[in-house]
Amino acid sequence: MMSNEINLAIVFPGQGSQSVGMMNNIISSDPEIQKKFNTASEILGYNILEVISEGPKEKLNQTEITQPAILLTSYALWLLWKKKSKLTPAVLAGHSLGEYTALLCAGVISFEEAVSLVSERGKSMQRSASSDAGAMAAILGLNDNVLEKICVDTSKDEIVSVANYNSPGQIVISGHKNAVEVVINTAKEAGAKKAILLPVSVPSHCMLMKKAADEFSQLLNNITFKDPEIPILQNVDAKIKIRADEIKPTLVEQLYKPVRWVDSIKEINSLGVTKIIECGPGKVLCGLIKRIEDSFELFSIYDQASLENTLF
Repeated sequence: MMSNEINLAIVFPGQGSQSVGMMNNIISSDPEIQKKFNTASEILGYNILEVISEGPKEKLNQTEITQPAILLTSYALWLLWKKKSKLTPAVLAGHSLGEYTALLCAGVISFEEAVSLVSERGKSMQRSASSDAGAMAAILGLNDNVLEKICVDTSKDEIVSVANYNSPGQIVISGHKNAVEVVINTAKEAGAKKAILLPVSVPSHCMLMKKAADEFSQLLNNITFKDPEIPILQNVDAKIKIRADEIKPTLVEQLYKPVRWVDSIKEINSLGVTKIIECGPGKVLCGLIKRIEDSFELFSIYDQASLENTLF
């Protein structure tokens, strides 16, 4: 049995982990969770559970729908875990959008506020860049410094920069589509093992999102954050936050600055954490974490069977 000491972290995934029908059985098995989804649907103005359960995939993958869908499914798993586990994590963290799930679970924002925030966040992002103006690409097998220099050399007239430091040798770039394509070709010439465009319509975590950040900042100003009940690690600066006034400004920056996931996991490791649970659809984060630091015991909660495996 694992004692309730400071050695557990829980992390929440972001966009890209969604799939039609994700966790249908879990959602339908708990009346409290069904009620949460009904409340979310009233806030959003459409049946979010229906979109998650039935799709179509193209609708679920729309940024303004994906974001509340990921938040809701991850939060549902957290609620189920909390019902069965008496452990208190040392820290909560989320990858990009997943940070909002962490804030909700830590009591920084209410359920209603979280659903509204991520929905509006998605809408602001979509408005800030037309689908043909921006792009993102995954670059594998290239040193961070080499890729950063390629981006700087390319971004003379257009924007392109690192968006996600996901794991050693796995970086995502973001910016104007033409500039992203130039970096793809240059990265291949520089020895990248793989460099491919990602199927996204919004170029996240680059300066093309500055307008969205300005809009979103006004929305955040209308919400009063509470101090987290569990420390939060934010991935823009990879720092632990224990006060509400530290959290809000970084959420604005997160829209146009890179996700420093490698640094975030190293910071979690420095706290003495030995076990990490990924709470949400898919197992993407566990794969990244394993490549960053292989000393962790990693677990994922994405269905009933995997939930039982996390009851230490």
